[in-house]
Amino acid sequence: MSTIKYWATGLLGLTLCFTTSCKKWLTVQPRTQMPADMLFTTESGFQDALTGVYIQMKAASAYGQQMTFGTIENLTSSWDVTTNTTEQRLGLFNYADDGAQRALAAMYGQEYKIIASINAILAQVDEHRDVFSDEGAYAMMKGECLALRAYCHLDLLRLFGPVPGNIQSGTVLPYVKILSKAPNQQIPYEQYRTALLQDLQEAAALQKQVDPFTHYSIADLSKPNNSSSNFRTENTYAAYRFLRMNYYAVKALQARAYLWFQDKTSAYACAKEVITAKDADGGAKFRLGTFADMSAGNLNLPVEQIFGLYDFQLGNKYQDQFLSGNLKKGSSATTVTSQLYGNTGTDIRESSLWEMITLASSSRCYILKKYKGSLSAVSGAIGPFQIPMLRVSEMYLIAAETAPAQEAQQYWSDFRTARNITVTTLSADPAQVQLELVKEYRKEFFAEGQAFFAYKRINAPKASFLWAPSAATVNYLIPLPQTEFIQ
Repeated sequence: MSTIKYWATGLLGLTLCFTTSCKKWLTVQPRTQMPADMLFTTESGFQDALTGVYIQMKAASAYGQQMTFGTIENLTSSWDVTTNTTEQRLGLFNYADDGAQRALAAMYGQEYKIIASINAILAQVDEHRDVFSDEGAYAMMKGECLALRAYCHLDLLRLFGPVPGNIQSGTVLPYVKILSKAPNQQIPYEQYRTALLQDLQEAAALQKQVDPFTHYSIADLSKPNNSSSNFRTENTYAAYRFLRMNYYAVKALQARAYLWFQDKTSAYACAKEVITAKDADGGAKFRLGTFADMSAGNLNLPVEQIFGLYDFQLGNKYQDQFLSGNLKKGSSATTVTSQLYGNTGTDIRESSLWEMITLASSSRCYILKKYKGSLSAVSGAIGPFQIPMLRVSEMYLIAAETAPAQEAQQYWSDFRTARNITVTTLSADPAQVQLELVKEYRKEFFAEGQAFFAYKRINAPKASFLWAPSAATVNYLIPLPQTEFIQ
């Protein structure tokens, strides 16, 4: 039986900050390693440890690139590729290729490294409960860790696990709850599902009453102790909850997970709670982005983000990957405007998210601008550096698939109105609804790593698989890496 070994060495080398900025954890860099018996003797030590988890999450082998706009997007042929490259073979679903195996193994390994770091915190948090300033700080720390562990495990399952509805029997992956050098055994699918949902249920219960995000708006949390903010705190670590695995992110992740596990009733209940969440003034906590947001340069739509991963290197990544022409789609606009969006002429994604550039070689190509704002962000700006991890638009699409018919149509209408496209009537056939929705997942989450999962969840046929090469045989069953040792 396959096994995984985890090595703790280096996973707790976390950051101590020189600056007194209230946003220290946003830009903190690794400085030194601290023994666990010292790190977990103070609340700030736990905070530094959790900061280290977010740093690992934005690594290039995880959500800083490969799990968002890199390797995972090659599985859906999102970018033009060169013949006989790893990128081309990924688009052909050639998982036997050495390059493809290495690319997929890198993501697999990084996800489990992140989980190992989370488990290092969870192993200590109950024992050192007394170091926290109050019960709320303890509950928020533990809840956040449990939810992040579930986030990573769900992505591992969606990537390397079976197609929902055809799980058969047998083992899938390890659901790892302890930091240990001992091998972690793969477990049955249903046991994995139970463990993941239990983590999320406990996380939601812990955070519901204590997360400042349930009481304050994004605007308030963005400016703690400011005259324009209602949020007052002596520990600014509790601010900026929209950049963390907050309570609403837990509910959104539950909606995503329940949909994957084909529990539509639960998926809808969780999605609806996020959509209808209100601030103290009665306004919507999250709203769908519009053309006005795009026109203002907010191309990654921070107003929609329930949880966005802050990456202050995003501007450099945009320059290296997009402006360089490394990640491009077509040499004319029609590849995207016609094939992806249907040449509506009105869709805000069609009109705002793409541009033609000329490379140093004088060749022209079409590139995505979603992360362009990070290049020209004003000092102190946060939104342009957010990599979307959970968005309210996904909640609308989940609700459109899982709500009773009349309500589902309203969510669908609201979504399409925000995107400035013609409102259509959802089919009474659930299978047809799924096929219609998967087209929107493809448009909506371009370069966010969600399209492959959307196709896989419904076992979409090649005919609905935009840009799949003619030589490709669609295969959603990615084998586990041949070597499962994580160094």
